[in-house]
Amino acid sequence: MAAAQAVHLTIPAKAEYITLVRLALAGLWRVGRYSDEALADLKLAVTEACSNSVRHAYGEGREGTVKVDYELHSDRLVVEVSDDGTGFDPSAWERERGELTEGGLGLAIIRALTDELELGNGGRGSRLRLVKFLDD
Repeated sequence: MAAAQAVHLTIPAKAEYITLVRLALAGLWRVGRYSDEALADLKLAVTEACSNSVRHAYGEGREGTVKVDYELHSDRLVVEVSDDGTGFDPSAWERERGELTEGGLGLAIIRALTDELELGNGGRGSRLRLVKFLDD
């Protein structure tokens, strides 16, 4: 595989649309024919990332979207999940990550299932960048 293959999705911040995110991931994953076990791990990690945006980004009654960008490289898959909601303080989560709380459990799961996790907020909203290195 020479150049990175990219897929970009924007979904409404509603739980019923997370299935589309998982389907796009599975389709892109099949291009490289990687293991089903790694795909299952990534589906769970991406589901957790999107669920965080759906549950926490926009608050009760507010409409919003979740952006999911996939980049399949020859040696890794990068998935970035972002929203324009209220965001969170990534440094606070980093300080408290030794204490598993209900609110931080999703991020702990994502960290356990991926090779790299970057948390950020670009002024507005939240951004999670997940990386999974690929074994041929």
